[in-house]
Amino acid sequence: MSNLQLDNLPLEWIRAFEAAGRTGSFTAAAAETGLTQSAISQRIGNLERQIGTALFLRQARGVILTVDGETWLPYVSSALISLRRSSEALFGVQRKHLTISATASVIELWIAERLQQIPAQEHIQISFKSMVLASDVTQQDDIIKVRYGGGDWPQHYKVPLYKEEISPVAAPGLLQTPKPWQTLPRLNLSGPRPGWKDWADQTGDPVTPVPMFRFDAFSSALAAARAGLGVVLASLPLCQEDLQSGRLVRLSQDSLTTRDTNWLLASKESLSQRQWSMLSKTLTRPG
Repeated sequence: MSNLQLDNLPLEWIRAFEAAGRTGSFTAAAAETGLTQSAISQRIGNLERQIGTALFLRQARGVILTVDGETWLPYVSSALISLRRSSEALFGVQRKHLTISATASVIELWIAERLQQIPAQEHIQISFKSMVLASDVTQQDDIIKVRYGGGDWPQHYKVPLYKEEISPVAAPGLLQTPKPWQTLPRLNLSGPRPGWKDWADQTGDPVTPVPMFRFDAFSSALAAARAGLGVVLASLPLCQEDLQSGRLVRLSQDSLTTRDTNWLLASKESLSQRQWSMLSKTLTRPG
């Protein structure tokens, strides 16, 4: 086959051959590509004449690939997949305005300090939508979401922000007593994270005292703990700054084990593959 025969092969001819070869039918290829059956046949005929090789055997009951067609098909399919993936990564949805939906606690305690690591050349504006508890993640495909759970969501892009570890913490001033920390006032937190009953089941600690203060946001419970109002069963990754500064102290080397954590989720419509790579690397790195 002369190299001249391969010069300037129209991509639509190649696509018609790949679709027909993969589906085993000109009719199915036409339905997949939105063309007519005659258009598929014409494009494949043009391709065969250009390369000087028959790719299909036309029979009364349909078409089948020739030996040359069957040999060439996997290479063509692989090339088209690579072309699609690279074009999505480089020229896909390049949004200049991204919207992230997360709890105020995750925004404040995890995301905010990592935003400065976003390269300035990205020139993107990021808006935040705060939510209180986990909600339906199947809505609004243009929004990037952070949700707590096991990762079994339908989004195309997803990655855990951190590995969850839960243990009791309190302000140092609250510990100025000879009594065990298990007798100190407790704070309760609504939401999907494991609570004091889970802690008692795993460690054997008593379930009392019953918490007097209840919060629906982790950052609020953490603020109450800093103020010395009680012990909070805390997500250690989210309170690292307080632990490192000494504002809070970890009270036990035990920790609750859970597969659930905060996940970063996004659809193909919300951002490009390159933007996802940049954002996910930025928001999952340790503080």
